[in-house]
Amino acid sequence: MHWGSEVAKLISAEIGKTVIVYNISSVGGGSINAAFRLNTNAGSFFVKVNSASLYPEMFYKEMLGLKILAESKAVSVPKPLGFGESQSSSFLVMPFVESAQQQPDFWRRFGEQLASLHAHSSSFFGLDHDNYIGSLQQMNKTHQRWSDFFREERLLPQLKLARDSGKADRALSQAFDRFFAHLHDLFPTEPPGLLHGDLWSGNYMTGSNGEPVIIDPAVYYGHREMDLAMTQLFGGFPPTFYQAYQSSFPLEIGWEKRRHYCNLYPLMVHVNLFGGGYLAEVKSVLTEF
Repeated sequence: MHWGSEVAKLISAEIGKTVIVYNISSVGGGSINAAFRLNTNAGSFFVKVNSASLYPEMFYKEMLGLKILAESKAVSVPKPLGFGESQSSSFLVMPFVESAQQQPDFWRRFGEQLASLHAHSSSFFGLDHDNYIGSLQQMNKTHQRWSDFFREERLLPQLKLARDSGKADRALSQAFDRFFAHLHDLFPTEPPGLLHGDLWSGNYMTGSNGEPVIIDPAVYYGHREMDLAMTQLFGGFPPTFYQAYQSSFPLEIGWEKRRHYCNLYPLMVHVNLFGGGYLAEVKSVLTEF
């Protein structure tokens, strides 16, 4: 791997010890990045690799997101050692986490910790910088109202991408326009909460002590129902998770229906990343609305 020596230099500088790489092996890293395990004389490390030119500052923004989550002290996240570039590739380096068996109270703790994360608030919806969701840029211009942020920074950019690529037609735009006309009245008024931003089943893991660890964030301050809705998009988490969340930070009545509106955003992201097959779900939500 042409980036191996650069990664070794980065780790050496961070830990104050000359690092020798014994071997590099490919590991599961999702559909966006290539992922590798480096075994070295200083232990094992996890490296994510992608194109530096196609996704500028992707790993820098991921590091910022992980730092924001870590500073909340609400839930465990990996601590990156750093990021860099080698030839045409960019990379992000973290200690390799050996997953242990889940603790018996794993899901209760996870629900309580997510509630604690969402209790961290801001005076605005959005963030002081843009970032990524998957390989798509995520705009975080700040707004005072959730409905404005959700429309302008989440749904409209994804709809434009889909229209420009031919995946969506005028009829879908008109359906969204009808949805936007009532958007302000759909969600309960709540202060912005600190969100993971992409909390599906592939973006949490079990830590070395059996604890919940969240990874691959798309952080911003938003309506907390967005994170809860995302957990249910591809099957959902166990009931204990939601019960613990509700006990810690009860959701307003009707959130189960509103989750479909929340998931219009990740569904449109999937339309743009993986093709128009997800359009049927988008149309179903808008039609039922």
